[in-house]
Amino acid sequence: MKKNYEVAIIGTGPSGAFAAYNLAKKGISTVVIDKETLPRYKICGGGLVYRGRKMLDFDIDEILEGQFNQVDIFVKDKDVHFSPERDLPVISMVMRDSFDELLVKKAQEFGAELLQNSEVKSIENGVLKFANSELEIEAKIIVIADGALSPVSKLAGFKDDRLLIPALEYEIEVPKEDFEKLSKSVRFDIDAAPFGYGWCFPKNNHLSVGVGVLKTKAKVKLKDYCETYMKDLGINTIISESAHGFVIPITPRTDLVKDNCFVIGDAAGFADPIVAEGISNALLSGKIIAEAIAEGNSEVEKTKEVYLQKVNERLIPELKIGIKLAKFFYENTSIRNLFLKKLGPLAAERLTEVFLGNATYPSDYKKKLQEKLKMTFSWM
Repeated sequence: MKKNYEVAIIGTGPSGAFAAYNLAKKGISTVVIDKETLPRYKICGGGLVYRGRKMLDFDIDEILEGQFNQVDIFVKDKDVHFSPERDLPVISMVMRDSFDELLVKKAQEFGAELLQNSEVKSIENGVLKFANSELEIEAKIIVIADGALSPVSKLAGFKDDRLLIPALEYEIEVPKEDFEKLSKSVRFDIDAAPFGYGWCFPKNNHLSVGVGVLKTKAKVKLKDYCETYMKDLGINTIISESAHGFVIPITPRTDLVKDNCFVIGDAAGFADPIVAEGISNALLSGKIIAEAIAEGNSEVEKTKEVYLQKVNERLIPELKIGIKLAKFFYENTSIRNLFLKKLGPLAAERLTEVFLGNATYPSDYKKKLQEKLKMTFSWM
């Protein structure tokens, strides 16, 4: 049996689900496909920064696990601590099973169809075939949004030149006293792992604690780093734990389109290179592909032209700057620590504005850094 749609989206994460939502709102026939059945657990810290949240034109209070107007940033083994605060929720906490399911339900309300428990086994001439079904789906446009590992992009023939960094997350239940202490704010600890950082995200009844390393050549002992980090946080007793290792793509693919297939979200490599946050750019890329399909009238060449134009205007420049900043930030620790000691509050405020969607990373950061360091050394 064969079914036809204008658009087939593979993956129900934030990028795929939000693309389906925006397409369905425009009246474009869309099916969104997942190899599992929703809701399903998804490995993710679950920090939704405000620049992503404000793209959602519907209420998400029912699935929020907390929201925080203040962010605590520490530098390990240094007397440096910043706590930027705003009137808005800088970071909101979500569990991805609930968040993704809500996005898909919103898409369904506008007519998008959901095909679950359906693993794509091949893509041939715009036709999707599945491992466990005789069903075939033919679509003018195929959107690949199946996450960091993106097996479907391999089926479609995409070359993978993204940089994927390793991370380890523990979902832990701790004694009430420890939970009360650590549930007051969102916390980042720079250098909790070499060339990386740790995070402690409070959820409704547990903590998400993890570490990520943003230099793949570093010797990675994620479990050791994470266990040390939890001790540094004062966590000595864990009632229950669930550990999940994963990778985060922090550089975009060179090719984002092949034939009638388009990659978005983590499948495209759109996570923030500095903090490895992926949800907000996943949502943005989902919105962009929907705009491109609508403006291109679902015609492949026109959609490709519009998609690449919008991505190169609204996503790629920020990612390129972020890649350079991340290299400086995590590899030049002595200079970075001196900079943070003197000008850390300004940097923390700028990062907060980026999280809010009010600012971008500075393209002239090298010049500004040299000026600031020159001023710093001039009176020493």
